[in-house]
Amino acid sequence: MSGDADRGVLWRGGRPNAALRFGLRLPAYLYRCGLGWILGHRFLLLVHVGRRSGRVYYTVLEVILYDPESRESVVLSARGERADWYRNIEVRPALEVRTGRERYEPEHRVLCDGEAYAALTEYAVRHPLAARVLAAVFGSPEAIRSAAARRDLARSVKLVAFRPREVSEPGRRRLRAAR
Repeated sequence: MSGDADRGVLWRGGRPNAALRFGLRLPAYLYRCGLGWILGHRFLLLVHVGRRSGRVYYTVLEVILYDPESRESVVLSARGERADWYRNIEVRPALEVRTGRERYEPEHRVLCDGEAYAALTEYAVRHPLAARVLAAVFGSPEAIRSAAARRDLARSVKLVAFRPREVSEPGRRRLRAAR
């Protein structure tokens, strides 16, 4: 089936249909209801502060790689450096990450191209259907399938890793005050 035929079922007039919109928003609804733990470590809720507004924002992101030993979650910014959440955490560190049954004040790092390539490769192997959806988002079924395409993708997007930060008691008070 062609990409256009697939899109026709899910998209109407340049917009996702109601069922797809609900599906895309489902993780956010679950987190709002306190049921984000149902999603395990496949998604995380990032709590961050607007770089200009100072408002607190809640953004659900798909986790493409989770390391249970370090508790590090890697997410992809499909819009690269233009994503609001990405630009916000460049100015101010995120306040909180919720994933699985965990909540913590995170520290973050941007993965280098080699790490990003390895993470995308592991994602494609572990989650082939989700990887095909990701490839469709980028407009090319080859965006994940071939090693060369994954290298190109790793250079064009930003992958960010979040892990728990060691927090002092004054840091905990700041986190509570920001909420």
